[in-house]
Amino acid sequence: MKIVCVPDSFKGSLTGAEATMAMARGARQVMPEAEVVQQPFADGGEGTLDALMAVWGQSVRTVEAVDALRRPCIARYGLSPDGHTAIIEAAEAIGLPRVADVPQQPRLADTCGVGQIASHVLDIGVEEILLCIGGSATTDGGTGMITALGGCFLDSSGRKVPSGGGALSVVSSVNLEDLHPRASEVRWRIASDVDNPLTGPRGAAAVFGPQKGADDGDVAALDAGLHHLADILAEASGEDAGQLRTRRGFGAAGGIPVALVSLLDAEVVPGATLVADAIGLAEVLDGADLVLTGEGRLDNQSLGGKVVDAVALRAPEGAVVVAIAGGVQLRVAECRRTSIAAAFSIAPGAASLCELQQEAANLVEQTAAHVTSLFTAATRGRRSSFDLSS
Repeated sequence: MKIVCVPDSFKGSLTGAEATMAMARGARQVMPEAEVVQQPFADGGEGTLDALMAVWGQSVRTVEAVDALRRPCIARYGLSPDGHTAIIEAAEAIGLPRVADVPQQPRLADTCGVGQIASHVLDIGVEEILLCIGGSATTDGGTGMITALGGCFLDSSGRKVPSGGGALSVVSSVNLEDLHPRASEVRWRIASDVDNPLTGPRGAAAVFGPQKGADDGDVAALDAGLHHLADILAEASGEDAGQLRTRRGFGAAGGIPVALVSLLDAEVVPGATLVADAIGLAEVLDGADLVLTGEGRLDNQSLGGKVVDAVALRAPEGAVVVAIAGGVQLRVAECRRTSIAAAFSIAPGAASLCELQQEAANLVEQTAAHVTSLFTAATRGRRSSFDLSS
């Protein structure tokens, strides 16, 4: 029997590697003789850097940067074995955990730190930048990144516009005279894990702003600023402003794609597809009888190209795909429409989020053991007599 463990990270609880190991331990409790394959997966959000570095056999590197509130921090990045491709995870600099120690400031937070990492890898000569943008604390349309790369956003009087999404409505023009000389020469690929547009009821501010500390007034101001920014970027690049506002995926990470696509000819790609190709997911899943996947919370967004959905789509015919998650908010019918046989929460009963996070590894392991036991009992056509008490 071949069992493949291929989960995403459980945000705030387990890295992808830790979740994978926990699932594998659970599977081996029941089927010690089975071939158990471990492959952490990611969809362009947190954990993508580690997943790709593990596949490539490379160590992560570090560089000085700033967080979303421009406080100094040390951010990680990676290079491909040939040094031609840099992997940057935006959350390494501007992720929500970086600014969790202070009150959230949704109008001031900006993407400058990601631009600093990008500037560094451009200096060392990479030919391609793979930017993974999930988990940001920002809603500035990528303007902080462009500023860190040498660009400049000006108001109607020719003064530099303050950083952050709250000032986007006063941007009048873009000056790229001092842009990093290699910024427009390299290939940019943006790995996104959502399909939201830049503005509107499903836009960056409306959907993701509240989790970044934005109240109703902030959401309205940020959305208006992004709407206006699309007009300015369209004037600077020749793009269509309406398309910049409505294109799928441009609302990811507070609108980072809109500036990079219009000014640097970046390409937005589904993060799960990109990572699946990089790790050879189809080959990993080939011949699997049971596939264990999962993430922190399984909900409707999980079925929109994220890890669980990507795994289910690529699983071989005949394989049973089971999702394990911290919380499950999908009905059986919703799961089965995407070839997920079933989904199980790791919560054993009433418990606080803190308690579940502290015990996450053990709970994932035990849930995986129960799933494997049920699978083996069903495939053998008899009740299981395995002892899971250990």
